[in-house]
Amino acid sequence: MKAGNQSYRHADDIDSVIPVFPLAAALLLPGGRLPLNIFEPRYLAMTDYALSGHRLIGMVQPRLDGARRGDGEPELCQVGCVGRLASVSETGDGRYLITLNGICRFRLAEELAVSTPFRQCRITPFESDLHSDTDEERIDRAALLKAFRAYLDANNLEADWDSVNQAETASLVNALSMMVPYGAAEKQALLEAPDLKTRAETLIAITEITLAQGDNNAGLHLQ
Repeated sequence: MKAGNQSYRHADDIDSVIPVFPLAAALLLPGGRLPLNIFEPRYLAMTDYALSGHRLIGMVQPRLDGARRGDGEPELCQVGCVGRLASVSETGDGRYLITLNGICRFRLAEELAVSTPFRQCRITPFESDLHSDTDEERIDRAALLKAFRAYLDANNLEADWDSVNQAETASLVNALSMMVPYGAAEKQALLEAPDLKTRAETLIAITEITLAQGDNNAGLHLQ
């Protein structure tokens, strides 16, 4: 896996302890790009910390059942995704606009007691994510595009179909999974799918259920 200027081939290439950014309904996947607007002081400090080291940040959702620690902070889901800071720009009003390149998913092994204002965790990377996925030929690309088109039509949205048709299947599955404005549970299911084929099938199923229920969400933005 290559992210920005750095290649990651083995689990040992990923720091075992990383800062984490808990954010509900935000999904980062290996090979994906996630833009973020950073404005809270603790996450500004987290960005500075990452920039001073190996530029790694773990995206993870708060636990889906709403459980909280004794200090009121949310407990965390057990699976997240490591991202590398690919770009950082200052806005002039105290914010950072950053982009994370997804490297690999991780399992949270332990949250550490730290003095930093942001949280840090010991993680176990999914080493399989660092290697090329060979599932592309097993994915029903036609069914994926059919569900995607139905979603767009239901919300009066358009896409650049030339770009969509030229995209590699793996990139398409992950980009659509990150793009669709579904809830936290759906995003976590897409993240935890064991392989690309299952992720594609999960995305199709969620989309079909959403359309059948008439619970469309016009918040999808395509570039």
